[in-house]
Formats: sequence, C-alpha cells, structure tokens
Amino acid sequence: MSPGLTAEKMLLAYAQGIFPMAEAADDDQLYWFDPPERGILPVGGVHVSRSMRRFLRDCPWQVSIDRDFSGVIAGCADRPETWINGRLVALYDRLFAMGQAHSLEIWDDRRLIGGIYGLSLGGAFFAESMFSRQPNASKAALIWMSAHLQRCGFTLWDTQYPTPHLASMGGLTISRGDYRRRLDAALQRAADFTAAALPDAQLLLQDTTQTS
Repeated sequence: MSPGLTAEKMLLAYAQGIFPMAEAADDDQLYWFDPPERGILPVGGVHVSRSMRRFLRDCPWQVSIDRDFSGVIAGCADRPETWINGRLVALYDRLFAMGQAHSLEIWDDRRLIGGIYGLSLGGAFFAESMFSRQPNASKAALIWMSAHLQRCGFTLWDTQYPTPHLASMGGLTISRGDYRRRLDAALQRAADFTAAALPDAQLLLQDTTQTS
C-alpha cells in the first residue's frame, strides 16, 4: 500500500467495501482487505442474555462517547498480537478530528475498562475493534453501541469479520455481494453519531432483545 494513504482516501476505500490492516504493530506496511464473507451486527437489535440484563440493572459503570478516543485505540492495541500499527493510529486520529471516527467508552469510576471505536460514513458504522479490562465490559459496550447507532439513524453496523462472540449477540455472516448492497443503501442515508444522547441502563434494557 502506498505510504501516501490519507484519511480522505481511507474513507473512499471504506465506501467501496475495503479496509486496511497491518500484520503487526511493528510492521509499518498496510494491506487492503476485502473478505468474501463479512460480519455485521443488527442496529438496535443485539441479543442480551438474562444474566447480562441482571448485571446491567445494578451496574455502577458509566458510558460515554468520544471522551477518550485515543485511550480506546490504545486499549484495543494492548494485546500480544495486533493489526493496529502507528500509521493506522495516526489515520484514525485524523479521522476523529474530522468527525468521521468515534468511540464509545465504558468507565469504572475514572478508569477506562472497555470500549469500541470505528468510522462513520453516511448511515454505515464500521466498527474497527473493541477491548475489555473487566468481564462484561465489551458486551456492555456492544449493547450500548447498538442502541446508540439506532437512535442516531444508522442502518449498517459492519464488524469486518464474524466471530463466535459476535454471533452470540446476534451477529450475522453475509456474503460480499450482500454486504455491498447493504453498504450502498446505507451510504445514501444521513446519520450523525453525535445526534442523540446515550440512554441510561433502564431505557437501554427496554430497547434490547432478550435471550436465554
């Protein structure tokens, strides 16, 4: 990939259904990916288990958006193997400054314990990565993100690759062709990640689908 990749070019690539990743944090090279199968999550429709509902009802955690974007990226990259290198961090920071990248944070008092970050384009949200420093923190982030995207007018929640964890929360595996059709439709919509406030836990649970 050309060293001249810019934030603007990155957005154009996402609009075509492709995304960049590095092989490792210490590898400066970036590579384009266009997988034959894509993972998506239902906007406003993630599955929440009974045990997670009980947990959230009494949970003291706080939730925010765009409060610590850099901290969420650092949390996502803080693992033995990561595809997030320095070039990507710089690009994400630029996209955040442009209002095209966003984060959702989970806090235990003043400690950042989980979160998700990604890019927004039209009515599509491209989730890049998430992390958790306490049990259930990444699940809580997914549940809040699902409700928030729906409130803000998004129709496509891209997770790039499907995983068993995402499938347990309602994630789907779709073909490249199906993904492109959904992407084209979502790009025609106007959505704003900052248009709505985050719901409190009680409202959140009213808007979610319960599973056993």
